Amino acid sequence: MGSSFSSCYEGESVSPSPKPTKVVATKGGSSSNRVSITDLSFPGSTLSEDLSVSLVGSNLHVFSLSELKIITQSFSSSNFLGEGGFGPVHKGFIDDKLRPGLEAQPVAVKLLDLDGSQGHKEWLTEVVFLGQLRHPHLVKLIGYCCEEEHRLLVYEYLPRGSLENQLFRRYTASLPWSTRMKIAAGAAKGLAFLHEAKKPVIYRDFKASNILLDSDYNAKLSDFGLAKDGPEGDDTHVSTRVMGTQGYAAPEYIMTGHLTAMSDVYSFGVVLLELLTGRRSVDKGRPQREQNLVEWARPALNDSRKLGRIMDPRLEGQYSEVGARKAAALAYQCLSHRPRSRPLMSTVVNVLEPLQDFDDVPIGPFVYTVPAEQHNEVAKESETPKERKRENDHHHHNRHHHHHRHNGHRHHPLKSPKTPMSSDQSQNDEHRNGRRSGSNSPDTSNASEAQ
Repeated sequence: MGSSFSSCYEGESVSPSPKPTKVVATKGGSSSNRVSITDLSFPGSTLSEDLSVSLVGSNLHVFSLSELKIITQSFSSSNFLGEGGFGPVHKGFIDDKLRPGLEAQPVAVKLLDLDGSQGHKEWLTEVVFLGQLRHPHLVKLIGYCCEEEHRLLVYEYLPRGSLENQLFRRYTASLPWSTRMKIAAGAAKGLAFLHEAKKPVIYRDFKASNILLDSDYNAKLSDFGLAKDGPEGDDTHVSTRVMGTQGYAAPEYIMTGHLTAMSDVYSFGVVLLELLTGRRSVDKGRPQREQNLVEWARPALNDSRKLGRIMDPRLEGQYSEVGARKAAALAYQCLSHRPRSRPLMSTVVNVLEPLQDFDDVPIGPFVYTVPAEQHNEVAKESETPKERKRENDHHHHNRHHHHHRHNGHRHHPLKSPKTPMSSDQSQNDEHRNGRRSGSNSPDTSNASEAQ
């Protein structure tokens, strides 16, 4: 495998590797012998030796370009799923005859566009990190292809796409409260795993478009092209060129280039705020004072009277008030301008886990009591907490069912955020939809570098 990476780096052809060996990762998913990106030189004559050591025992498959053409039906337009800064993505299917030991499954094949905003270093970073890290809340990298100038990655296919698509697109049913909290908790577990690894990883590009969802809305972090190894020894931070996405990057990182795990915690706070409000982190289509989500919403997070005004109207009041207050207080902490005041991701997980299910979610969006029948209403209120919960659960089930039927698989789970919906398309969607829901402007939050 080392020779294939060496020739890959130097731009020469590579033949598929022999039968891959089993993964060496520990139960937690991270190997104590994991190679650090900082151990590698870009470029360097020892790269092949470094990677051969780092990925021996990984379960990555090395595919030939001809194999990937078979998998994707020659990258046909009917299998096209999206395109971002990395390049186009196609859906494919691996049958059980293609590679011994590799089970039949749908996959997402991402092709590096050499003229795009990301390059070979980001491609290699993704292979190194996802080749060594395994966790239920990280997207699974199945393999890669590197022939001549071609750079491709093969991932598990996640049918519900990105959180960005689920939360902001016009023609998807609104995500119910319990699902939003499940997604937040799952994504938090992925970040906590990275931060607490024996060799900690700073994700650096946590945002709604990089959180992918399986059929049960389990969140998985994707796109590790900007990930960095955390500080070691007595170092308090990693100094690096400011990279990320406008609206999600922590203010101290933008100002100094000092990167810590707390930079990821801030970005998590932004996504949690997006889940609460149904608004994008940056939305140029809104009034000036509402364009930056954190600036607009953060002052209301610790005020229960104001909190209701910023909650996503598409929830139609169907959320736990107790849970919303706790989630809002958590977002407020994550978004602190003082990195040391932000909670650890393990703490974030502990706070979010119980918020998926609360008994105080109302039955309907409005509650009205007729005065003449007030005594009947009071009696009804006193005897129905469990009935109310059952009815609400039924309501959420129906929403899931409706969402499953109408969402389809048109939008790819690995679509890069670098190519948001165009302004014209967004306006046309708005006219066709005939009503205002969620964000009503194109996505302007995806900058290749934080401003």
